Amino acid sequence: MADFVYRSVMHDIKQKILSNSYDGMRLPDERSLAEYYQVSRSSMKRALGLLADEGIVFKKRGSGTFINPLYLKNQALFRYEGSNLGLTDSFRVPGKKQSIKLLDFHVIQATPEIAQDLFLNETDFVYEFKRLRLLDGQPFLIETGYLPIKIVPELKAEILQSSLFNYLQDEKNKTVTKAFLNITVEPSDQEDQIEMALKPVEPVGSHGRDFLFRRWYTV
Repeated sequence: MADFVYRSVMHDIKQKILSNSYDGMRLPDERSLAEYYQVSRSSMKRALGLLADEGIVFKKRGSGTFINPLYLKNQALFRYEGSNLGLTDSFRVPGKKQSIKLLDFHVIQATPEIAQDLFLNETDFVYEFKRLRLLDGQPFLIETGYLPIKIVPELKAEILQSSLFNYLQDEKNKTVTKAFLNITVEPSDQEDQIEMALKPVEPVGSHGRDFLFRRWYTV
């Protein structure tokens, strides 16, 4: 019965999130939610834990529980979880050599959308980079990524020509707790056609890659 209670609470909170029932992208505190749903604090904690595991909310130490804007933007999320969430290892194919070609790398001020997605201020700056991924020299993916400068102030171009995930984990001791991969299909542009040898009429799968860093959220 207890199992049914906390799962019912979780589903109700999820529906309220989808209907924009909470102001400021923030949930009420755990005690208030437990009183509202007339459940124990332990049941409420388990319900919020499930929402966090699904990437719907995240907790920020000393500030409360917040709704993940990436979930609201695209609810059809492919989620990699486990000991390694990086694309390089996720696309590892036995007998095939994987490589990365850096197409673009520069610093920009966060747009309102990027600031919201990465929980930044609009005065913050981010690295914007575009990379072509290849298997045995055959291009199969162009990715565009954004990384806050405050996470890795000294990021260099050569780092982006190999696994950024492994660099952050192994060299910078940044712990990634979740990774979200959003995939859509759209017409290819001129760069897609050149780098991936596509015809103008061929569409491409477009993806956005977002990491949640434990250390970043708890500073």
